[in-house]
Amino acid sequence: MQISEAESIVMDVLWRRQPLAAEDVVAALAESRQWQEATIKTLLNRLLNKGAITAEKDGRRYLYTPVLKREDWLIGESENLLDRLFDGRVAPLVAHFSQHRKLSRKDIAELRRLLEEIDDASP
Repeated sequence: MQISEAESIVMDVLWRRQPLAAEDVVAALAESRQWQEATIKTLLNRLLNKGAITAEKDGRRYLYTPVLKREDWLIGESENLLDRLFDGRVAPLVAHFSQHRKLSRKDIAELRRLLEEIDDASP
């Protein structure tokens, strides 16, 4: 499922707390975004039409709950990035970040640990 960057920001609010009414989403985004309430409601409707969220009537309002799981979205976005920019390969991505000094010592240590885990799990 493809969702836009703006839609992903709304989804992030719903992934953290759910279910939420539109006014709760607006309040959650008020500090970090300068979006109008109508913009956020439009994004909620788009996500609803895409099937990324559901809406359940609660009195005079609707409560929104994500259907799309964050992990599933991350997998799709990651694969899309790798396919578009690095021919589906992880090593060139890591090489790119290392060449542009975007890897901290902590990142490098974590990558080493992950590689060792992968090596240990291989038959």
